[in-house]
Amino acid sequence: MKWMSAKYKDVNVSVALLLLRVTSGSAMALNHGLKKLTGFNQIAARGFADPFHIGTKLSLGLATFAEFFCALLVVAGLLTRLATLPLIIAMFVALFHAHGGDFFGQGESAGIYLVIFLVILIIGPGKYSMDKAIGK
Repeated sequence: MKWMSAKYKDVNVSVALLLLRVTSGSAMALNHGLKKLTGFNQIAARGFADPFHIGTKLSLGLATFAEFFCALLVVAGLLTRLATLPLIIAMFVALFHAHGGDFFGQGESAGIYLVIFLVILIIGPGKYSMDKAIGK
């Protein structure tokens, strides 16, 4: 029975990476990044975490850049490994600064995204990506 086998095909890994990239990147961009992008001034006025002491608006701008623009790059598989770095930093800050490292509670979503983007950083975008198409 193939479902019980530890063997795998490269094409299956590439399809799995495509699904992982598209679902996680889309969810991040649409559920988190787009809200920050469209509500930037309101969020900044309410106050946004400034863990690096660079200013609320710059911190929010960097989070928005990561969660919207870098997430879209991950979806496309373009500059994928580079695009995961701001996302990993943002999710690390969300998990450990905003949620106190509560991986199994309030920080669960940030923790799961953190692990997903670390996996994509380590493995790469896979065969079905713009990076592969342009030879990166």
